Amino acid sequence: MTSPIFDLCDDYVTRSAALDPVGAAASGIDVEFAATSDYSPDGYAAQADLIRRTLGTLSTLEPEGEADVRAAAHLRERLEAELACHEIGEPLRAVQAPFGLLTDLRDGVDLLPHETEDDWRNVAARLAGMPEMLGSWRTSLEEGLSRGLAAARRQALELAVQAELFATGATHAGLIGSYGDGPARSALEKGAAAAYSAYAETARYLREEYAPRAAGTDAVGAERYAVNSRLNLGADIDLADAYEWGWAELARIEEELAAEAHRVRPGASVAEATAILDGTQFVEGLDAYRDWLQERHDQAIEQLHGTHFDIAEPLRRVDVTLSLGSTSGAAYYTSPSEDLSRPGRTWWPVGEGAGERFTVWNELTTVFHEGVPGHHLQLGQTRVAGESLSRFGRNSWVSGHGEGWALYAERLADELGWFTEPGTRLGMLGGSALRAARVVIDIGVHLDLPLPDGSKWTFDKACEVLRDRGRCEPHRVHAEVVRYFGWPGQAPSYKLGERAWLAAREEARQRLGADFDLRRWHTAALDLGPVGLASLADALRRVG
Repeated sequence: MTSPIFDLCDDYVTRSAALDPVGAAASGIDVEFAATSDYSPDGYAAQADLIRRTLGTLSTLEPEGEADVRAAAHLRERLEAELACHEIGEPLRAVQAPFGLLTDLRDGVDLLPHETEDDWRNVAARLAGMPEMLGSWRTSLEEGLSRGLAAARRQALELAVQAELFATGATHAGLIGSYGDGPARSALEKGAAAAYSAYAETARYLREEYAPRAAGTDAVGAERYAVNSRLNLGADIDLADAYEWGWAELARIEEELAAEAHRVRPGASVAEATAILDGTQFVEGLDAYRDWLQERHDQAIEQLHGTHFDIAEPLRRVDVTLSLGSTSGAAYYTSPSEDLSRPGRTWWPVGEGAGERFTVWNELTTVFHEGVPGHHLQLGQTRVAGESLSRFGRNSWVSGHGEGWALYAERLADELGWFTEPGTRLGMLGGSALRAARVVIDIGVHLDLPLPDGSKWTFDKACEVLRDRGRCEPHRVHAEVVRYFGWPGQAPSYKLGERAWLAAREEARQRLGADFDLRRWHTAALDLGPVGLASLADALRRVG
């Protein structure tokens, strides 16, 4: 399809990618290679200016059909949400761990093509450009401090630890080692040395220069939280109501957890059932772990295609990748490139000292979340949608929509009876408890809302709630809570998004009655592409 609105969407993606070619390429957007992106104040100002000009042009265009209506609404909602972040100075205090610019830059190296000699020279150039990119980012942070826009000291210190880890020499060693000997070897090694030096300098700056001037409190407050929540949800919601709902949802899940633990062993507590499963449901060795994950991804695709979903041929494979030495604490997904030459991948963190034994009873639910019918099916569908979606729609993201769908995918797998292996349903419920705990921790901390007993949130209290009530694995607790404190509004998007998806499906069931068809509803849902939660139900209603 072509129209002035679709053309504007295409133009925005092209111009935005030119301003941030590293981020665009890592997201799978087809963009001419450039070694670096500009993360200086001028770079961010150029992004904000592009948003304003695009919104101005959009206001003059009239939709020519339903596809245009959806494309215009989505472009407007996303750009207004992003512009609000620029206007309160968020890019000038973008210090967050474990996910943030540092990991984006690392991924911007790892996700580059590396098949031809030209590809490898691009990898070397990207590595060599790391000092420039991290230097431009530090300039923005200094500008932020001069304006009184400081990130939290905890985030600076945690990110310094991450930067030090990246500087050890192992971060890019595997990729470079896979090249072997060839004409680009010297450039790769020189580029890697420059990158490691830049990571080390970033760690020093964060610890010695930024942290002493950073904010002493972790909470971002009501204004910043509302802006960030809108960015993540695509909706303005009653946050106090969501906080109370989160506590109620957590209590509901805990009742189910207790019943499921009894099925593992009559009379067992959740902790006792977990210990039993940890000692019996595991695989040994990295190869066995990867194979187990790949087999479960493949099985999900085989079971779903032609039954509850129609899965396009290019999406009938998800590549499993183990992320060695990762500090992320959680699996994640990267979508196929626009031309589908780069496959969809799930990344599974294997931290330092992880050992050779990997428990798997609690991983199946994450397979469904990150793979199929979760992120891979949803994001992959935007890649094969062709001209029915605008280019912006094919390359944008709303966390509440996307993460909400992924939790819906876990719930759907439970409804279909897929958690039959020992302990796997307990693992699913544990994951759901984790996401409910995220709602109360994130909103409670940043808005300074009291816990049910009247006490105040602290970092230690957040860790305690996540560990004891969210059932988070002990080795993940610290990284998870650091993430919530530094990425306001993102953590609740999972559960609040799931709530929106389930409500939209129930509305369709009630409205259509006997004519409701789950496979058809799934097709319509995926064909929409990303939308904000505020318009999800209405958008689904218009397409059936």
